[in-house]
Order: sequence, then C-alpha cells, then structure tokens
Amino acid sequence: MNSVPVLTVKPWRALFDEKFHVVVRNLPPTQEVTLHSLHQSEDTDYWEAFGHYVSDAQGRVTVAKDESFGGTYEGVDPMGLLASMRPIPGSRTGLRFRIKEVHTPMVVHISVYRGHVSQGFREQVALASFVTERWYMAPGVRRVDITEGGVTGTLFLPPGPGPFPGVLDMWGGGGGLVEYRAALLASHGFAAMALMYLFPDAQKAATIGFHYIENAFRLLQDHPLVASDKIALLGTSFGASVALSLAVSETVKPICCVCISGSHVLTLKANQSIAESFKVMKEHVHKSRMDENNCIIWRDTLLPIPEDSDLKVDVGRITCPLLLVVGQDDTNWAAVESADDVSNMMERAGNSHLLTTLSYPGAGHLIEPPYGPHCRACTFVLQPGQQRVVVLWGGLTKPHAVAQEDSWKKILDFLQEHLCHSVKPHVYSRL
Repeated sequence: MNSVPVLTVKPWRALFDEKFHVVVRNLPPTQEVTLHSLHQSEDTDYWEAFGHYVSDAQGRVTVAKDESFGGTYEGVDPMGLLASMRPIPGSRTGLRFRIKEVHTPMVVHISVYRGHVSQGFREQVALASFVTERWYMAPGVRRVDITEGGVTGTLFLPPGPGPFPGVLDMWGGGGGLVEYRAALLASHGFAAMALMYLFPDAQKAATIGFHYIENAFRLLQDHPLVASDKIALLGTSFGASVALSLAVSETVKPICCVCISGSHVLTLKANQSIAESFKVMKEHVHKSRMDENNCIIWRDTLLPIPEDSDLKVDVGRITCPLLLVVGQDDTNWAAVESADDVSNMMERAGNSHLLTTLSYPGAGHLIEPPYGPHCRACTFVLQPGQQRVVVLWGGLTKPHAVAQEDSWKKILDFLQEHLCHSVKPHVYSRL
C-alpha cells in the first residue's frame, strides 16, 4: 500500500519576519517534486514562488537543508517560497507587494506537485497542500489612529502596561500611510508611529514641512504609554532624508536614528515645506535616464554629491548613534555615494564613532522587513499630482533577500541596544 505524501509547515501561523520550516514526507525515494506557494493580494492579484526538489533516500524533502534545482529560487533557501514570490504569468504589469490591512494575515497556500513543474499549476492536482498565515501584528498589539494637531498617522502599541520605547516610522516619496513596518516593530516591543507626511492633494502638500514632522515626534513623545526619553527615528528613501534633517536640528533629540536607502543631499530645513526640499531632484531631473524596459533610473539626479555643506544635511552635527542601510545595486537613489560622503563628513567632524553602515552587494533600493517578495521595478505614483511612472529600484532576488533578513535583525538589535539599554525585551513573535 502506497503512503500518502504529507506536507507540514511549522509554525503555520507566525509573524511576517519569522522563518517557517517546510517538510514533505512519505514520498518515494529520489522523487522529483515541485513545492509551490500562492497568495492572493488585497488587490486580488496572485503571487507565486516555486522550487524544484528531489526527495532523499527516506522519501523526504526538507526545504531548510535541501537544494532547489530550479524555479523562482535555487540552492538551499529556507524562505525562498516567500522571498522569491512574483506575480503569476499574465498579471498586471508594474506590481509591488504591499500589505495595507495589517490586522489581517497574509494567507499563503503551499502545495507539492509531482515532477518539476514551472507553469500551469492550476491545472495540476497537488499531492498535498497546507495553508499558512503571516502576520504583521502579534496578539495584543493595539492600533490607534492619530489625528491630533493636524498630524495623520497610526500608532501601534505593544501588549502590556508600558511605557515603551518609541519609533517614528517614515516611508518615502510614494506617500500615503504605510503601516506594516510599524505594526511589526510593535510586535517586537516598540511603540511605533507610522506617519503620513506626503499627501496627494497639492494644496495640502504645500503646507506640510519640518514643523509637521516635529509635531509628530512630540505627539509620540508625549503619549502616556511611550517613554519620552527613548524615541528613535526610522526613515526609508526620502523618509531617511527627513530623519537626518530632524536628527541635526536643535528642537528634536532622538536617542538614535536608522536610515534605509537614503541620502543627505535632500534636506528638510525649518520653515521649509517638503515640496521645496524636492527641488534638488527637480532641478536635475534631466540627469534621469531609462533602462531598456523604459523604467526610470533616478539615482543620477543626486550626483555628484555636492561639496558645499549648505547643500546637504550637516551630519557632522549628529549627536546620536546613526545606522545607515545601503543596497549597492540601488538604481533609484545615490545611497552608496551618500553613505560614503556621510562617513567622510562625520570623520572630519569627529563624530564618526556614532556611525554604523550596513552595505549589501546585489541589494536594491526597497530594503524592507524580511521574506517579502523582492521588487526590482514597479509602477510609482508621484506625490503630489498622482502622475504614474515605472521606476527601477534595482537589486537581485537572492542577495536582496539576504540584505532584508540581515539588516532587519541588525535594525532591531540597534534599536534595542540604544532604546532599551541592557533590558532584554519581551519577545511577542510567537503566534
């Protein structure tokens, strides 16, 4: 009597940044099989990944230690079924994977098929299937809408009485309110505020500037469940420019600062609107170029890095620990050159001991929490005005996934070291 193949995924319910373990048992020895993952996004688009395996002498495939011989990922890759996801053939062009509803899980269907299959999965009959959930919010994390003082944002609070160390979380030029990283930070014990500061309405956008961000920092600092003397800034892309601008100001005193794929060439000065701070890129937009697929490459608009310190954030004035995260294949911003110049400026100013730089070969611009699908290029909506373009972000799937996993762990360690001192945080990551 033939054994029935059994597929297990442990843990089947987990935080988005947790690894899972996928094992297939009861296969014939040396059986060729395909492991396939499938997710339908909130926008109803389907994403998939798959790897080609051969069962061992015991009829088992263990994804954490066995090699994939083809598919969307190759080699030993425990999380390839998530990190190498891509839109299924025939999908809309220019898609980027993003979660909007953080209170519901990302549901992933994992199946095993006979043979090495690369297409037509819907027409195949699976040998076994399993459904797994990936969450950004751990049990007990609270989501609070923020609308005080004209500030728009969402505060995520960890379980427990507090007070908690705080993180002001700012994304980049795409605008909107992006919550999933803040929700994940709260799941690791930080009170994290996702801030909306780029608005589609041009008239409103013209009124948003340094004081808006400053007010958001104060709101987080003054919250009764937040430790007022333990606040960090976290920014990606243009959000990193904003974070650096705040870090050198006289009015905002973060304990530490994390900048991902950013540059100090764009600055946000007091009494200046965010729209004005984009002038540098607009003045040099003629330097942008297209790749062979007509995707925009913007990195040259920030080059060469100006020598005049008045034309960039004066990082020599930073007095808190600073962590820079850089992808060496960033085709959107000159993050590598900016990081080098930041290092030189801080060395000359005598505060280079505060700087840590993580630089990743083969990683692109969109360095996010780990195990999300890599996006090399996608449609991008310019704020304000809603003009749609296709932007090349850069990066290769495997090295980009490595960068996301390594940098996220080190970002959490950095925040823990400087915001929580020697106190070990309570780990909320088991669901």
